Amino acid sequence: MTQPVLFLHVRDPDLTSQLLQAEVVRRFIICKSQPDECWVEQLLNQSCDLAFIEIDSPEHAQYERLQQSNLLAEIEFIFVSAGLPNLALDQLMRCGAGYHFRQPLDMGSVLDVIQDFYQQLSTVLVKRKLQTSDLDQFGLLVGSSIAMLGLYKTIRKVAVTEANVFVIGESGSGKELVANTLHLASKRADQPFVAINCGALSSELVDSELFGHVKGSFTGALRDHQGVFAQAEQGTLFLDEVTEMPLEQQVKLLRVLESGEYRPVGSQKVATANVRIIAATNRDPQQAVADGLFREDLYFRLAQFPVRVPALREREADVAGLAKHFLAYCNAREKQQKQFSEEALVCIDRHSWPGNVRELKHAIERAFILADKSILPEHLLLDVPTTEHAPLDIPADMPLDQLEKVAIFAALERNNGNKTETAQQLSISVKTLYNKLDKYQQES
Repeated sequence: MTQPVLFLHVRDPDLTSQLLQAEVVRRFIICKSQPDECWVEQLLNQSCDLAFIEIDSPEHAQYERLQQSNLLAEIEFIFVSAGLPNLALDQLMRCGAGYHFRQPLDMGSVLDVIQDFYQQLSTVLVKRKLQTSDLDQFGLLVGSSIAMLGLYKTIRKVAVTEANVFVIGESGSGKELVANTLHLASKRADQPFVAINCGALSSELVDSELFGHVKGSFTGALRDHQGVFAQAEQGTLFLDEVTEMPLEQQVKLLRVLESGEYRPVGSQKVATANVRIIAATNRDPQQAVADGLFREDLYFRLAQFPVRVPALREREADVAGLAKHFLAYCNAREKQQKQFSEEALVCIDRHSWPGNVRELKHAIERAFILADKSILPEHLLLDVPTTEHAPLDIPADMPLDQLEKVAIFAALERNNGNKTETAQQLSISVKTLYNKLDKYQQES
């Protein structure tokens, strides 16, 4: 069996020694370039399967040269950096460059990734496109906790298949980032990634949004419209909050998944779909089936491979690192050098983060705006809302529909406009909430 060849551009001799002593590394090439020479040029003149690159500067010219070459499609990359914000490298990751580990390194995790690559490269020399971002990074996902490293490994394995994937996780945990990373690590990475929120669609427009329509097929159809199946042709279609889709449309979606065929609204022509489906929900899908909200046959069709996204409270080792990651990019964007105080980091570690990574990101962005140079606990605005709210001043003779409207807008305000969390608190579906908001807008 052919052994993969590892290309090493590593300035730290101890790191080089650890890599070469790893049992999995059998054939390797050590880059002889000096710091100001281009390792990309050496890669273009070598025959290798995996490149391990240590970087200590932005190296914009080399990243640009790498993007212009065909190397990203031909070999796998693992980058190691000191962890400073590097927008050029991030852009390279979005083009499918590979893994990016931040120092100090967990050599066990690094060697596990190399071994995973070797196992796949040794059999077929599979050419995939991987990605990454702050802490250890994979695709658009960030984190070094055991839960996240396990998620990365799962994504690597399923991404290269054509299996439909069902992503399950709490609101704000990063389900769309998981879906996007799956797409970028797949053989469809050069094709479209199209996302649609099924809970935000009105029942009248679901067919048109999914399958498209032809001009004149209904009132208001002033021109032909491509549905998401056509938009995602040969690529990936992400159906977010799929359990909120009306049951009637769930039947039609099931037919497409079973036959691969669909018909745009008002058209006599049958189209054939060539898309990979990734679905997601923040509900327990089996409970949604039991509650009669989600078809069991559709669930089993979509969940060929279920993937669970860990909540932030299950990633305790990542919380402070993620906070520093978000702050670093705020600093880079605004050309500032703000830092966390030790007290602020303690508050961040102790907070339960019920809104997951989304809540953490928004908290850091707010704190960045409020702070001058040092972010203090009071800048984080982490007061946990209680279930006891000040009583609303409601007239005794207020009609029931008006009372409902007041309750909905009060819940929206408590949740900073987050419709998914608002719907959960009110024990209604996201679709129902959107319908009621549309009604209120029409009445105003």
